[in-house]
Amino acid sequence: MNSQALWFASRGTGLVCLLLLSGAMVLGALNSGRFASSGWPRFAIATVHRNLSLLAVLFLSIHVTTAIIDTYAGIRWLDIVIPFGSPYRPLWLGLGSVACDLLLALVISSLLRPRINIRFWRALHWTAYLCWPLAVIHGLGTAPADARQTWVLAFDGACVLAVVAALIWRASTRHPDTEARARIGGGT
Repeated sequence: MNSQALWFASRGTGLVCLLLLSGAMVLGALNSGRFASSGWPRFAIATVHRNLSLLAVLFLSIHVTTAIIDTYAGIRWLDIVIPFGSPYRPLWLGLGSVACDLLLALVISSLLRPRINIRFWRALHWTAYLCWPLAVIHGLGTAPADARQTWVLAFDGACVLAVVAALIWRASTRHPDTEARARIGGGT
């Protein structure tokens, strides 16, 4: 495969991954806020949230693999799990590496959810609020020429706007069972 095709594959799958992660963040906020409607019952929101997250991992795998196979940047497999050691844009790639590590921890813990303590799972799941912005910043800094293109800025802006709106909605939403849990110290 030629280097230009790998470059396009890496950038394209990175953008798709951001879209999927943004959708997962929005649905996660809606689900934790107990949003439901006749067209979107809570079980459907939870299922789509989980499936978007798993699909994001698939696209992240392709994104990472194509970035490593493309010899232009000299990214190594180790750079994916150990942040800030890459010779290519170490800060920006390191932020992506941290986001990748957090996402993998989220997915693995979610797959093991029936076998682990719910408080531990919930605490670990809060790292999604760090994972997502790190992924956004990684994309903006790793490919600054791409990030300056109007359509990429609009795409990133739409993702940020959707997630921020969902988080604002979630922060302002009250539900009887989350209120009771907060009063007894369990959090949301």
